[in-house]
Amino acid sequence: MNKDDELLFAEETNEASAPSQETWDILIADDEEEVHAVTRMVLERFQFEGKGVRLLSAYSGKETLQIMQTHPNIAVLILDVVMEEDTTGLDVVKHIREVLCNRFVRIILRTGQPGQAPERQVTMEYDINDYKGKSELTAQKLFTTIIGLLRAYRDLRMIERSRRGLERIVTLSAELFAQQTLKHFSVGLLVHLSAILQADELHATPPSSGVVVSGKHGEFVISAGLGTFQSLEGQNAQDALPANIQQSLFTTIEHKRSVFLEDAYLGYFSTKNGLEHIIYLQTPVSPNHLDIEFCKILEMNASIAFENIELHQEIIETQREVIFTLGEVVERRFHKAATHIKQVCAISHLLALKAHLDEQDAEMLRLAAPLHDVGMLGVPDAILYKHPHLSPAEWTIFQRHPLLGYKILKGVQQPILKLAAQLAMEHHEHWDGQGYPNGLRGEEIHLFSRILHIADVFDELMDAMHQQAQPNVMSVKTVFQEHAGTQFDPKLAEIFLTHFDEFAQHWIENHVVSSTA
Repeated sequence: MNKDDELLFAEETNEASAPSQETWDILIADDEEEVHAVTRMVLERFQFEGKGVRLLSAYSGKETLQIMQTHPNIAVLILDVVMEEDTTGLDVVKHIREVLCNRFVRIILRTGQPGQAPERQVTMEYDINDYKGKSELTAQKLFTTIIGLLRAYRDLRMIERSRRGLERIVTLSAELFAQQTLKHFSVGLLVHLSAILQADELHATPPSSGVVVSGKHGEFVISAGLGTFQSLEGQNAQDALPANIQQSLFTTIEHKRSVFLEDAYLGYFSTKNGLEHIIYLQTPVSPNHLDIEFCKILEMNASIAFENIELHQEIIETQREVIFTLGEVVERRFHKAATHIKQVCAISHLLALKAHLDEQDAEMLRLAAPLHDVGMLGVPDAILYKHPHLSPAEWTIFQRHPLLGYKILKGVQQPILKLAAQLAMEHHEHWDGQGYPNGLRGEEIHLFSRILHIADVFDELMDAMHQQAQPNVMSVKTVFQEHAGTQFDPKLAEIFLTHFDEFAQHWIENHVVSSTA
């Protein structure tokens, strides 16, 4: 969103700033039925800011507290002092404020025996908002008092909503700049926008649904979904979204600015490289002026974050290309299959996800994996080209290549290359401690290295099997069955074997694609 862009929205109603419930809830707490009847008669047709009232009744202090606990959105409590006990009303006030922590409900203390609860003392010592004798609370005075208390309640709710909205913006602003992938950022943006545009937090509203679509030149993909759209992530927007939502999105793209519709918010963002991001978020209630202002603030921060994420992705992609190219150089020197790097990266990434690592960690492993054999650059050609037919002395020299790889990469502070250094060091370690170079065992070996080791061995076995006259993929599976718990992490091996057919099919498809490329 450009700083000069304006946020458009439909004309607001006069009641835009009021809380969102359709009626004002008023609780009458008195042990005399006549008081309830008279109060209901006076307030029966009461209207304030276009909304009527819903009158609730309680006939004891206990019942009053039960209703207050189950109806935290009560705006006004008309409370009798004397019910079960002479001080029941005062005890109720104290419980509401101190135990229920409800600072919003406006409380009128009403008594027929003023001498038992002196006005000055009660007003000073208890958090009440008005004090009336039953004889002085005429119909007109009750009407006037209720109007004043509802205004106060409305204003308190709006102040609280403002505080919570600003709190969310501060929280989100910090989170925005911590996210490094478009998907995670977009999901977070949808969640926080949804929270800001919800009605007053005390009143239930339907969960919001929305999408973020990203692209350029008219081709847009759903980068994140919320609610009913969550399953659409990664799909083409033109194919997956309903026609009316597509129309709203492309109208927003055409005008290149954010807009509030009657039932939805559309946010528009563009980056310097021409990538466009559009948010479509269904709104359960009409936005008020605070919603508009909060969204403006959020959009300024989000616009910067979209730029940062795109820049970060460019850096990551450049690093990936450099790392991948260097890895291929190493593998070509070692005369490994041309597809070895691609296969190991893909299988490592898939196994990481099957092992319930999050997408960010799985992607880190995929990006670092190409350099696991970089230490081969330090192995003499005479030994490298003779492998695996090595003398004991030559084998000792060959086993140093993980240490050489670690030394090449260890001084780099960039996270991907730091991980690559660890993978280079540990990718020949075995679960039972019989690997090299350091004889690490069990969880002394980094989880990513244990995953990579399975992927590395799997690709070599699959490549060797594929070159046989009669390939038998079950022979590859047997190796992992026999060496689970010795060479391979038993839990990872179990996951790998459970999904073995999927891994094998994945390898075959990549091999066919690479062979025909």
